[in-house]
Amino acid sequence: MASISEILAAARERAQRMNLPYSGALTPKEAYEILQHAPGARLVDIRTRAELDWVGRIPGAVEVEWVSYPGNQPNRDFDQQLRHQVDPESLVMFICRSGVRSHHAATAATRLGYTESYNVLEGFEGDRDATGHRGTTGGWRYAGLPWVQS
Repeated sequence: MASISEILAAARERAQRMNLPYSGALTPKEAYEILQHAPGARLVDIRTRAELDWVGRIPGAVEVEWVSYPGNQPNRDFDQQLRHQVDPESLVMFICRSGVRSHHAATAATRLGYTESYNVLEGFEGDRDATGHRGTTGGWRYAGLPWVQS
């Protein structure tokens, strides 16, 4: 496996290539490697409580909703909750269902002064397959990384 510095360099290069406003973009396996070997790194799962309860949780992840369920209303306390649970000096990785909401969360965190903000590409379940189902083509679960069902 690549070293943490090699993983982060690749993630930063992806961010530059994709013109992203935050530090980098990680695959789920890369994010897991960082969690295992980079002291102080934090994974922030921004899925709704319903998603966490019905689909599954990542052990040790910080949970801060980006939007609420039902209604998909923005979490007006996201900034405050993030600051309360994660040090701005930390390397922080954001994950959602597919990588879209976490892109926005990483952008918001960067604006809040989190200088090492990363998005986890593919998210927890990945994109939909040809039949419209998630979890069969990519994502944290598909990669066989640790998760638990509530």
